[in-house]
Amino acid sequence: MSEAPPTTGLHHVTNITQDMDEVVSFYEDVLGWHTVKRTQNYDDPGTKHYYFSPTPGGEPGTNVTYFEYPNSQGTPGPGASHHFAFGVEDEETLQEWQDHLQAHGVRVSEIKDRTYFKSIYFSDPDGLVFELATMGPGFGYDEDEPGTAEIDPVEKGYGN
Repeated sequence: MSEAPPTTGLHHVTNITQDMDEVVSFYEDVLGWHTVKRTQNYDDPGTKHYYFSPTPGGEPGTNVTYFEYPNSQGTPGPGASHHFAFGVEDEETLQEWQDHLQAHGVRVSEIKDRTYFKSIYFSDPDGLVFELATMGPGFGYDEDEPGTAEIDPVEKGYGN
């Protein structure tokens, strides 16, 4: 069997919304991101396709995009994302985000210890779950070589 060619990492994530105006407001006003491109879905002309990024230029690896389908309503399950996570530097920044989101009327979880990082959870206007996660302590926390052992979170006292 041949070895898979390399990838450069995550390029972008595309989601579906029922109301692009709400999503624009959420990304710009609440998250402080930039709308870097307004276009159409190339496979479904006439369907809005907007690109958002924390950086003004929207470099690959920083973009979240949305298609607008006004009468759609998804059901979580196979083939759907559970959530996606954005990184923050440390727990202090995570606390600042928690306060910021609450000040904008966004329901946000308490800070959760996930062993390899700490995080908070909240949802966009369509109910898509977001996570903000700290950069450390990192995946090497329990083992010398990450991915070499299965760690039981219940045994470690992390049942939530």
